[in-house]
Amino acid sequence: MFWVLAAVLIIAVLVVIGIYNRLVGLRQGVRQGVADIDAQLRQRHDLIPNLVETVKGYATHESGTFEAVIAARNAAAGAAPSSGNELALRGALDRLLALGEAYPDLKASANFQSLQGELADVEDKLAAARRALNAAVARFNGARESFPAVLLANALGFAEADFHRLDASEQGTVDQVPKITF
Repeated sequence: MFWVLAAVLIIAVLVVIGIYNRLVGLRQGVRQGVADIDAQLRQRHDLIPNLVETVKGYATHESGTFEAVIAARNAAAGAAPSSGNELALRGALDRLLALGEAYPDLKASANFQSLQGELADVEDKLAAARRALNAAVARFNGARESFPAVLLANALGFAEADFHRLDASEQGTVDQVPKITF
């Protein structure tokens, strides 16, 4: 009888250890996803001064646009990644990139085209990082809520992870049809 009880206890301990280790690994995936988004946002913020300086050389009388971009970048760099500051920065960048249409010499500039391409690449990587974070969160939450982990997750300190969602300032703009003019 003692050996049966000891075997059951050992198996129970091994199951708890396995659940704990799996949840730790999945939680690390969620944390990595958040860090990847932060890295892409930092890269975006680092590109902006170079883009502004390139455009300044061609469009010297557009100082209001430059100031708006720099102010939006500084606000976004100093705030949480999910804040409305990122939306304001995206809008300011769109206005800055639109100057390329108004200035043919700027649009033809290899430096401007290179920076514009880098910014588009960063935006694509940022979108991919957000999707990867949501996939990691789904895996973590699924494992946390499955049996028998659901019985132990809270007791072991594993809270539900949040999906990357649009904040209130972004939700009103995403569902609108983009305005395109020729």
